[in-house]
Amino acid sequence: MAASLDLTALVRRVAGRVMAERGRALHLAGQPAAPGAGRPAGVQVALTGAGGPDRPATDESAAPARRGVALVTARDLEGVPEGGSHFVPRGALVTDLAREEAGRRGIRLEERVAGRPAVTRIALGADHGGVRLKGDLAELLRSLGVEVLDVGTRGEDPVDYPDFARAAAELVARGEAHLGIVVDGAGIGSAMAANKVPGVRAANCWDEATAQNAREHNYANVLTLGARHLTPEAARKVVRAFLATNEGEARHGRRVAKITEIERRYAR
Repeated sequence: MAASLDLTALVRRVAGRVMAERGRALHLAGQPAAPGAGRPAGVQVALTGAGGPDRPATDESAAPARRGVALVTARDLEGVPEGGSHFVPRGALVTDLAREEAGRRGIRLEERVAGRPAVTRIALGADHGGVRLKGDLAELLRSLGVEVLDVGTRGEDPVDYPDFARAAAELVARGEAHLGIVVDGAGIGSAMAANKVPGVRAANCWDEATAQNAREHNYANVLTLGARHLTPEAARKVVRAFLATNEGEARHGRRVAKITEIERRYAR
C-alpha cells in the first residue's frame, strides 16, 4: 500500500512539472492558453489517492519549490548572434531544445549571479574626446570585478573614432568580450560605426532609462557614450544600468531577430 502511494505521488509530481513548464513556455512565447491548456498534451492520467476522488494532476499538485522558476527556451535565443552569449538567471531551467540551439549556433549560456554584473569581460574604447572618461569607466569596471579589454586610444592627440568603435565591436562580435563600451564626444558616430560590424547592436545612451531599454528591449551589446554631454557620475550610472539589465522576454527577441535578418539581407 505504501509503495502504491509513493508511486502515485511521484506520477503527480512529474505530470505537474510537465504542465508547469509547458505553461511557462507558452507564457514566454506570448501565446494565450488554449482551451484545455490546463492539462498536459497526450494521454490524460487520473490518479486515485487514498480515500480521495479521482482527479487529473494539475499545476497545483506540482512541488511548491518549482513555482516561479524561470524557463529559457529556444525562442529566447532568436535574437542572440552566433557565437554570442545569453545570460541565464541563476536557477533557471534551460530546455533541451534551447541547449541544442545554443550548441548549433555556438551560443554560450552563462549564469547570472545576483548582485554582480552579468558580464566578466568588456571591450572599452574611446577617441581623444572620450579618453578621460574611458579611464574613469575602466576604474569602475575593474572595481566591479570586470576584465577590461582596452582597445585605445590612450592619449589626447586627435584620432578617428570609427577605428576604436570598430575594434571594440569586433571583440564583441567574435565573442572575445561579452559587451562593449565606446566613448567619443557625442557617442553618435561610434554607434554608427560599431553597428556596421555584423552581430553588433550598439546603442547611444544618455541616462539610466535608455540604457535599460537598450538592453532589455533591443538586446544591445555595445554601449556608446558622449563625453561632452555626460558628467563622469552620470556616465557611471548609465554603465551600471547597462550592466545590470538582462535581455528581455521572448517578444523582444523576436523583434531583435528581425533586425538581424535585415543585417543578413544586405550583408555582402
